[in-house]
Amino acid sequence: MADALKIGIAGLGTVGASLVRIIQSRANELAVTCGRPVQIVAVTARDRTKDRGIDLAGIEWFGGPVDLAQKADIDVFVELIGGAEGAANAAVRAALARGLHVVTANKALLAYHGVELAEIAEEKGALLNFEAAVAGGIPVIKALRESLTGNTISRVYGIMNGTCNYILTRMEKEGLSFADCLKEAQRLGYAEADPAFDIEGNDTAHKLAILTTLAFGNRIAADDIYLEGITNVSIEDIRAAAELGYRIKLLGVAQRTETGIEQRVHPTMVPLESVIAQVDGVTNAVAIESDILGELLMVGPGAGGNATASSVLGDIADIAKSQPGAQRVPALHHPAKALEPYRKAQMQSHEGGYFIRMTVLDRTGVFASVATRMAENHISLESIMQRATQHLAPAHHQTIILVTHATMEDSVRKAVAAIKTEGYLVGEPQVIRIERPKE
Repeated sequence: MADALKIGIAGLGTVGASLVRIIQSRANELAVTCGRPVQIVAVTARDRTKDRGIDLAGIEWFGGPVDLAQKADIDVFVELIGGAEGAANAAVRAALARGLHVVTANKALLAYHGVELAEIAEEKGALLNFEAAVAGGIPVIKALRESLTGNTISRVYGIMNGTCNYILTRMEKEGLSFADCLKEAQRLGYAEADPAFDIEGNDTAHKLAILTTLAFGNRIAADDIYLEGITNVSIEDIRAAAELGYRIKLLGVAQRTETGIEQRVHPTMVPLESVIAQVDGVTNAVAIESDILGELLMVGPGAGGNATASSVLGDIADIAKSQPGAQRVPALHHPAKALEPYRKAQMQSHEGGYFIRMTVLDRTGVFASVATRMAENHISLESIMQRATQHLAPAHHQTIILVTHATMEDSVRKAVAAIKTEGYLVGEPQVIRIERPKE
């Protein structure tokens, strides 16, 4: 049997501890599957004295991630620290500069430095694997890098954040407010004490930026994504969506158009009968549309120690089975230097239309004014509903719900801005895209 593949792990949190536990408990199976033993020989973490429920006897401990990357006698550097800058960035660069293979679960690092890191890896003949960085245990990176070779991909979209999906699921199924669901998610460990990165859509955006590059061969453009989180989604929106035959999900969507590439993250109404509408709780789902295969939908656990560790281990196993000198699949599917500049698509008509909810003062002429502003911006309405609200206020309020036909987002925003000047709005209007089933 070939020599052991020596692993160094930076970061022993939930994922790192799970990875150590799995590798140690399944050493014999891994040796057979990989054709060589896989051994953890070096680690580093913030607190050396913490009881993580794993056996680190005989494993060398290093003072920090960069120290481990530069000095450890290893073949593979596994980065499980997190963050786009600081120790994670420095350590991965140091490891690649040595020609070490790198496995990471760090989507922020890849979203902002992935192209540079891929260039270093290719120059040094090292592998840069990151299956765990997007959608936890779902093998979407391998599908895009390897399995769909020959396909021309037109769109990638999906539910990529378990925290947001859990909150929206609880709101619908139990009629709870956003705030109550967020507190419960934090209590269960699904959301951080500061949940902004998840609920404002940034986590999904980082993952989407990586998938966009793999799918379309452009340089990563994490800061050029239309971004809207779920903080403004109310229980009224959830209920109205259900009445209309939809369910609200936070989707990340990237698609190729004639004028460039469109990237967006926002709450979306999806048909109740669609498969993606059935993806509940912390589960993730990613769909890939291509010319040969059609639509491929992958569903699975999007986070958690074992799910993420499973993806990390899959990357390690691929390295263990790779042959020295063999042709390697580029980290970003395309050679880093051949990636095209990102070209943002011109705004186009959204075929699904829009859901617009606004609370207004209950007075004569409001209904007509809203309809007029829509017509002035060439927006065709499929339906318009008016209902009394439960608010306690000096004046009676009404809720108006509009559903539009296909229209331009810019037109919708202009119409809403015009309505804001009329003086009858109460609070901020809600605008949500609708994804309709394909014919």
